[in-house]
Amino acid sequence: MTASAATELPVAKRARGPLVVLGTDVLEPRTWIIAVTLLMGWYSGRLPGVAWGLLASFLCGVVPMLWIKWGQRRGYWGDRHVRRRQDRLIVLPGVIVSVASCITLMLTLDAPRELTAVVMAMLATLIAILAITTAWKVSVHTAVASGAVVLTALAYGPWVLAAYPLVWLVGWSRVAVRDHTLAQVLVGTALGAGLAGAVYSWLS
Repeated sequence: MTASAATELPVAKRARGPLVVLGTDVLEPRTWIIAVTLLMGWYSGRLPGVAWGLLASFLCGVVPMLWIKWGQRRGYWGDRHVRRRQDRLIVLPGVIVSVASCITLMLTLDAPRELTAVVMAMLATLIAILAITTAWKVSVHTAVASGAVVLTALAYGPWVLAAYPLVWLVGWSRVAVRDHTLAQVLVGTALGAGLAGAVYSWLS
């Protein structure tokens, strides 16, 4: 089997270790997005904030996954991780539209400022990822995971950074399944932490 053919196989076929499955499939971007929007919703407004967090998790986490699954069922891209860089140039703009729609609703309906800042940080990171992806396949998994940990730490305190080994697990798993190089997961990690953290700090 060629290397290119191997990259099209599901994770379960290419690497069966539970840590690989945890890092790539369980701790995928949707998981981090839902977690951070709900946690930041609670931080910004308790129960009413959680309601806003549910909206943000739906538009920023669930709708993008439905968009990816729609394309997957029609054969436009191989699986939910969208391994081919060229396919990501189609997928990412759709995700950006959904996140931008969330921001529009939040600004119009006066959502909590901190949660709105989180979603704006997501949008900025997505735009940067799209720009890089035109030439290089930076890791979305590590960018989202790293950004989520940093955003939560900025709100709840530095103790949240104790969760950072999970980000490294995600990065290791992406290299293990040969979807990314070490450089791609490291750049994704730095991009998610630096850009999302800076945008949130500026706007919140």
